[in-house]
Amino acid sequence: MAKKKGKRIIQVPIEDDLLKRIDASAGVVAESRAAFIRQACQQRLKSLQVKELDRIYIEGHRRQPEDLSWAESSVRLLSKRLPKEKW
Repeated sequence: MAKKKGKRIIQVPIEDDLLKRIDASAGVVAESRAAFIRQACQQRLKSLQVKELDRIYIEGHRRQPEDLSWAESSVRLLSKRLPKEKW
C-alpha cells in the first residue's frame, strides 16, 4: 500500500497587497489559494535547483575548460556529413 503524503498547515505572514494579487491570480487559474502558493513554492525550489546546477557546470568548466581542438574536429566532421542529409 502506498504511503499517503501528509500535509502540514503553516502560517506565513503576507502583505495585504500580495495576498490580494495571489487570490486574484488563483481565481483566474481556478485553484485554491493554498494550491497556488504550493505551486509557486515548487517553482521557486526548481529555479534554485537549476541555478545550482548551472553554478556547478560553470565552476567545472572554469576548472577544466573545453578543448577547442575537440570542437574544431567536430565541426569538420559535421561539415562533411550534414550536406549529405536529406532535410
